[in-house]
Amino acid sequence: MSTGPAGAGPAAAGLAIETHGLSKRFGHQTAVDAVDLAVPHGAVFGFLGPNGSGKTTTIRMLLGLAAASAGTVKMLGRQMPDEFHDVLPRVGALVEGPAFYPFLSGAANLHRLDAAGRHTVPATRKARVERALERVGLEHAAGKRVHAYSLGMKQRLGIANALLSPRDLLVLDEPTNGLDPQGTREVRNLVRSLAHEGTTVFVSSHLLAEVDQMCTHAAVMSAGKLVAQGPLAELRQAGSTRLRLVTPDGGAARDVLARLGLAPAPAPPERESGNQSPDGETIVAALGTSVRQPAPLPEEVVAHLVQAGVRVRGFAVERESLEDRFVALTGEGFDVAQ
Repeated sequence: MSTGPAGAGPAAAGLAIETHGLSKRFGHQTAVDAVDLAVPHGAVFGFLGPNGSGKTTTIRMLLGLAAASAGTVKMLGRQMPDEFHDVLPRVGALVEGPAFYPFLSGAANLHRLDAAGRHTVPATRKARVERALERVGLEHAAGKRVHAYSLGMKQRLGIANALLSPRDLLVLDEPTNGLDPQGTREVRNLVRSLAHEGTTVFVSSHLLAEVDQMCTHAAVMSAGKLVAQGPLAELRQAGSTRLRLVTPDGGAARDVLARLGLAPAPAPPERESGNQSPDGETIVAALGTSVRQPAPLPEEVVAHLVQAGVRVRGFAVERESLEDRFVALTGEGFDVAQ
């Protein structure tokens, strides 16, 4: 895992998206601050952060929809925006929600959008529109006027537009916005199937659960800065480990933990309904913060507690969750479900 804005990630030859020092300022306000993204080819890359953290502004700069104040962007090995004519036909995108003609049907909208492309083939347009609608589960609503679509249906129609032609890279900004659980699951499965076919998928989201279930890699934005990125498995493993102790001998237990170099504290109130239970007091201590090198093993902690006469009525070792890790990085909350 690479943390902070300086982490450049893997070698450039393996990157579908690569930025260096990418920044965007609006007057005296810095919306995106020196972001170094490294998105590997073939990844499902989650671009994660609370609302307002700079995700959409970054995406707009990647696609050439907004000019960067500083820094460089490469997509599919080409410099942006200088080579966007060569790059954009290979990129499908859904940014800031889809916009369609409301009194045309879903299929008619896709026909018009496809016809506007310089590289599309008219002879295969009808088949491609039908296939795109089928892939997002809208084949039965193809003839329905878009003004009668729900928000979730419009989201799926926007993804269908991005899939009208084969793509090497798909950029999706909040693709599950407005979708019910079934629609969310369909989009998740669609993204996975595209990745299996070799498409790199870049997914912006503030929904931690979606990124956790869908992605192979992730980057975390906070207040315009990139605070972490890397394979999702490494991000999960980067959190701290703590012990949770239940004992009626709270004072003696804290003395033992302090002698071992640990910093005991009451259990967080959101995790316990009070720190007292019928079995005694609940105490937590981070195992990775001991002043001893190395930190004591959990079984050593239990042995010292028992030796000191502390009655141990509950003992567990807990790894910081992905949610805990990302909140620690950003200092802000994430939505974990829709």
